[in-house]
Amino acid sequence: MAANAAERPFVLTGVREVAEVAQLTGPDAVNDTAAVAVAGTDLGSMVNVGDRTYFAFGDTFGERDPESYGGQGGFWRSNVMAFSTDEDPSDGIAFDGWITDEVGLAAEIVPGLHEPDGTGEVTKIPTYGFAVDGAMYLYFMSVHHWGDPGEWDVNYSALAKSTDDGQTWEVLDAPRWPPDSNFIQVATAHVAEDGVDHVYFWAIPAGRFGGVQLMKVPADQESVEDASSYRYFTGTDTEGRPAWSDDMSQAATIVDGTVGELSVMFNEYLDRWIMTYSDAGNAYVREGLTPWGPWGEPIELLNGAEHPGLYSPYLNPRYVEDGGRTVYFTLSLWGPYNVYLYRAELERAG
Repeated sequence: MAANAAERPFVLTGVREVAEVAQLTGPDAVNDTAAVAVAGTDLGSMVNVGDRTYFAFGDTFGERDPESYGGQGGFWRSNVMAFSTDEDPSDGIAFDGWITDEVGLAAEIVPGLHEPDGTGEVTKIPTYGFAVDGAMYLYFMSVHHWGDPGEWDVNYSALAKSTDDGQTWEVLDAPRWPPDSNFIQVATAHVAEDGVDHVYFWAIPAGRFGGVQLMKVPADQESVEDASSYRYFTGTDTEGRPAWSDDMSQAATIVDGTVGELSVMFNEYLDRWIMTYSDAGNAYVREGLTPWGPWGEPIELLNGAEHPGLYSPYLNPRYVEDGGRTVYFTLSLWGPYNVYLYRAELERAG
């Protein structure tokens, strides 16, 4: 990244034509998720591996009363995963299949302990994933207690690994991030630095009421699984070059405010990074001149009054049109407790 990158002007001026494209999970979805016992689920962050896109969902219920509101029901699994080779999101995304159990139902890929709330581990929630050297990794949080809306406590965050296309997963003993850290939920992207591929993690604390910090690790399996290989962004020098430390406590906050489940990718149309997130109310998009910023002011993507209970607007660089002018994103709605696909057109200065 050039040191003068942060001197460029912001160009994202707004969004238009924001609309729901399709319901992806649950009753009346474009996918028959009842066949794999997915009546209600949420999240849906994405990992691209070859021609497949994997969708990681959170707490999932196979039996759910049509009058239910929010995350509740029977046949509870902490997480499930679907995959797709559909590259045309304009009419929704068709799932090719799911990671399933021995009877063909969506399997709990990283089992949660399902202990009573506040006593141990309630569930394991995948917040984002990435792929390195033929392995897939899921970054997950071990939830200890669900509090008031947008608030929860965790035991730690960690990684699970699969080397067989998501069929089986191993929870890694390291690295792990402590419950009071700013690295509980993440968004990931690959970033090249001087010809070396890195995985960047834009991270927030547990809940939806913290700011964003940044860490990175070389994109190889040995480094990903070595806690000492991670570096934390601490600021920039007088020439705008990023500074990094192996001390997590030195990490700088790059986006202040109330940031819930977030997603980050580079957008070719803007020639900028973009970040989407929710704040326990509305959903927003903002642009970054570099991965560490500066980041522009938030622009409202969706209004919570018109889309009650919205959260986790997740991007994928595979799902864009017009050179990135139109972006697609998954979105969870708490009431129906299912995942939808939306689109938005970015407005650029000039």
